[in-house]
Amino acid sequence: MRVFVTGVNGQLGHDVMNELSARGHECIGSGSVPQYNGIDDGSAAARARYAALDITNAEEAADILDIIRPDAIVHCASWTAVDLAEEEANKDRVFAINADGTRNLALAAKKHGSKLIYVSTDYVFDGSGDTPRRPDDTDFGPLNVYGRSKLDGEEAVRELAGKYYIVRTSWAFGLNGNNFIRNIIRASKTGNELRVVNDQIGTPTYTKDLAVLLADMTETDRYGCYHATNEGGYISWYDFAVEIFRQCGIDTKLIPVSTADYGLSKARRPLNSRLDRSKLAEEGFKPLPDWKDALTRYLKEAGYIE
Repeated sequence: MRVFVTGVNGQLGHDVMNELSARGHECIGSGSVPQYNGIDDGSAAARARYAALDITNAEEAADILDIIRPDAIVHCASWTAVDLAEEEANKDRVFAINADGTRNLALAAKKHGSKLIYVSTDYVFDGSGDTPRRPDDTDFGPLNVYGRSKLDGEEAVRELAGKYYIVRTSWAFGLNGNNFIRNIIRASKTGNELRVVNDQIGTPTYTKDLAVLLADMTETDRYGCYHATNEGGYISWYDFAVEIFRQCGIDTKLIPVSTADYGLSKARRPLNSRLDRSKLAEEGFKPLPDWKDALTRYLKEAGYIE
């Protein structure tokens, strides 16, 4: 199977390329820069065919996909800088990437009969209440520009793509990029204590584990909208930080604070990021491993622990 993967210079796209290549699929990666610039780890993602593509350019996207004619498109590319998205100078670009770019890929997928997997986010919801959101919930209400742009991308996929998966995830971390784990370990070296939000509740997601699921989806036709994070229950960012420091043996003091007291973010964040993942098992997909196990594997692979 020939698979076109966007966003291979980021955390998830890198891992998707490696997983699909390990299964023997023909993979073509793409990014907005002239050549691959992710981690040079000798992996399939670093060695695979690469197509520079500005997905916001409809003509360019159509031309490249006319040449490649993929059996499946795994769309991992996204503007993910949530706070920067709130700046007036960036808003048009955010929607161009997350909404218009997705629309261009959906049109190409429809034209070539390709499966399309679109990776979305818990941020399409308003974060109210404390009940886990199901994939078929439609009372969205995103709180920020990033969430609104990703929801627009979802709507483009539903409207235009014939064979599609929408996979919402949250709190992603992976080897090929920056993430909460790297940031808080780095911050632990600069002071004796750190303030961490304890009223935003969700579940972390290791991109290597999510990549396995997305590869499974390319090999099946159980289309629809799904929620996918690691298993292990719902936690706060503070809980996550405590476990990171425990596994790394870091003794910097962590102070739990509310989102209101933290007060450093330009973008509003949902307090309830709980995603109901039960549809995965209902449709025959294997749930992701426990988040603590995923964290241990990540810390070892990133060289933080032995």
